[in-house]
Parts: sequence; structure tokens; C-alpha cells
Amino acid sequence: MRYVEGIIHKCVALLKLCLLKLIYCTKISFHFNESISISTKIKIKGQGRIDLGKKISTRRNVEFNSNQGGMIKIGNGTFFNNNCIVASHEKIEIGEDCSFGPNVVIYDHDHDFKVHDGKKMEKYKTSPIIIGNNVWIGANVIILRGVTIGDNSVVAAGTIVRKDVRENVIYYSKIENNEKEYKIN
Repeated sequence: MRYVEGIIHKCVALLKLCLLKLIYCTKISFHFNESISISTKIKIKGQGRIDLGKKISTRRNVEFNSNQGGMIKIGNGTFFNNNCIVASHEKIEIGEDCSFGPNVVIYDHDHDFKVHDGKKMEKYKTSPIIIGNNVWIGANVIILRGVTIGDNSVVAAGTIVRKDVRENVIYYSKIENNEKEYKIN
């Protein structure tokens, strides 16, 4: 019975992606072997674009939001656990075979509070985010604009990533804002 339910959920999710393709046309690309949860939300506003690689997997309540010309590109074999949000106003590029724990938030923009009425007028500062291949992002991580995370790195649960992370390291931050990284042997 569970097997049948799984097939039904996969078919409904595929129909949802096909409907999104009809709505957004060239602003979205995907492959037919995705394993997207029915509750995954995909929103594209203005000139935004979302490209999903092959075999992308999502659990419940994942959101992909591309606004005001933002670009989201996700590599093959990448997995998003429950409640992840990827929101772009410029560019977020995620490599292949990455894993995201629950409640991960990725924003390539901030409200520009220095501009008069910046928040009210929806003025933003943007910088691209690049996440390499085979990266593991732990639960409750926040990745802020302008960050590059190198290949084969791990970002520990609860970390706020405000600066670049080299490849092949385990990166974490403590509450006291002391960032640390360790080379992976």
C-alpha cells in the first residue's frame, strides 16, 4: 500500500511541475525523474528563473522563490529536507549531490535599510551565492548573500554563514560569533 501511495505522490508532484511549466514556460526547467514533494512551493516573479537538475529531491514544505530577475540553479542529485527556503533576487547556484538539512534558509539579498524607505519600497542589496558540489548543509543553517561554499564542505547545524567557506572543510560558528573551520582529512 505504501508503494502505491509513493507512486501516486510522485505522479501528482510531476503533474504539478508540468502545470508550473505551462504557467512559467521558459522560466523553469526540470527533468521528469525529480522526486519533489507535493507541498514544495515554486514561485517565479518578473524575470526570475529556476533550473532544476536531474534527480532533485525535496521533503515537505520546501520553497524555491525567484524574484525580480533572480536565478536559482540546482545541480543533479541535490536533496532538500523539510522546510528549506531558497530565495533569489540575483543568483543562487547550488552544485551537484548536495544535501540540505531541515529548516535551511538561503537568501542572496537583504533589505536596504540605508535607503530612505528601503524596506517599505522593497529596495534590496544583492550578491550571488555559490555552493559547490558534494556540500552538506546541516539543520537550521542560514546562508547570507555574497557567500561561496567550496566543494566537499560541511556546514554544521545552526551556523549562520556570512563569509566564504573553503573547500574540504567543516565550518561552524558559535553563539559568540567565533567562526571555525577544520580541514577534512
